[in-house]
Amino acid sequence: MSDTPSILGDTKHTAESITELDRQYVWHPYASFIDAPPIYAVESASGCTLTLTDGRQLLDGMSSWWCTIHGYNHPTLNAAAKQQIDKMSHVMFGGLTHQPAAELAQLLVEITPPNLSKVFFSDSGSVAVEVAMKMAVQYWHSQAQPHKNKLLSLRSGYHGDTIGAMSVCDPVTGMHHLFKDSLTQQHFTEAPIAGFDTPWKAEYIQDFEQQLSSHHHELAAVILEPIVQGAGGMRFYPPEYLRQARKLCDQYKVLLIADEIATGFGRTGKLFACEHADVEPDILCLGKALTGGTMTMAATLCSDKISDGICRGEAGVFMHGPTFMGNPLAAATALASTRLLLSDDWQSNIQRIHRQLSEGLSPCKDYSHVQEVRCLGAIGVVEMQQPVDMAKIQEAFIKQGVWIRPFGKLVYVMPPYVMSDDELKQLTQAMVAVLADESLFQS
Repeated sequence: MSDTPSILGDTKHTAESITELDRQYVWHPYASFIDAPPIYAVESASGCTLTLTDGRQLLDGMSSWWCTIHGYNHPTLNAAAKQQIDKMSHVMFGGLTHQPAAELAQLLVEITPPNLSKVFFSDSGSVAVEVAMKMAVQYWHSQAQPHKNKLLSLRSGYHGDTIGAMSVCDPVTGMHHLFKDSLTQQHFTEAPIAGFDTPWKAEYIQDFEQQLSSHHHELAAVILEPIVQGAGGMRFYPPEYLRQARKLCDQYKVLLIADEIATGFGRTGKLFACEHADVEPDILCLGKALTGGTMTMAATLCSDKISDGICRGEAGVFMHGPTFMGNPLAAATALASTRLLLSDDWQSNIQRIHRQLSEGLSPCKDYSHVQEVRCLGAIGVVEMQQPVDMAKIQEAFIKQGVWIRPFGKLVYVMPPYVMSDDELKQLTQAMVAVLADESLFQS
């Protein structure tokens, strides 16, 4: 038995004792135990503000990795969770169903591209991608074409940390190159080289077409993040690229998987980023903001063509089934979150945030150590010339009263949609002030 007192119950801990427990036992994402980065204990969160255990308050510019679109502790989401937990927090989804999952599936079909008609629930975004990849492979197997079992992905793409998802992340910059010898070897095409508003040139899609022409006989699907490549580089690309990709997939008889885990639910200025190009994918992955950040849940949607094809195949069923699939508590909060978003003039609100980010971050364009400033919807990115020292720059942001977590050369924000104009001003002013300090970027 451990002599360490339980942090459950009445034990009161200081910020120092919590972080000491954390240092001993907790392994954080992309972090080392040997050279552990600073860690900050959060006591509570409300609206757009994180309150640390030591009493400091930080304006959250990250939406907790892009999911808390309504802010923290939203009464509508809390009420949905409390109402559901008194009925049941979980029940197996094999052979059983329940109202929250059934209504959520109906709503998702209503608001996503028209061809998508079936919903498969899972636990997290990475698993939603795994499900999509398996759907694509099993579909072609059911069509007596089992050789079509590889995927084509865009370089600078990111699709998750599980074993299948890693195989379609950028093999060099996608954080998973250490595992390359253990992963299925997929095909990759050049990352889109044009920005969102760049006038279209046919050459921008040439490598994509060349890859399809050369490998379509073994490709089950193309997987891409529509319009915005997220953790692989926070890159924005033209809607025409997506339109051309859809046409070429049809031409070469390859399915199209749209990974909207980061871009879904209004983040780019459209409810789903595919709408920028009026494109309908064969398979769509959702996650992150699905529950408004209340708890983990994801969904993979597909067309009747995919579901019917799989169910008429050898297995007769789709070969996947997570234990917590369709979790009632998560489904109830996802339903409440999505209805809450749709009940508001969310598009005007995203335009407001876009204007504030564009104006507020524009001074950074004059800094010699900044490569580019770009904004789209409720996303603001400052790309530096060199990678940042995350521990050093994060401490500087905390002194400014904001929570921003950069990676690589990218200092970016994806604020909650409920962030006020004054809070957005505070957020961008903090970014401008910190990024003005060239000493933070000297090795």
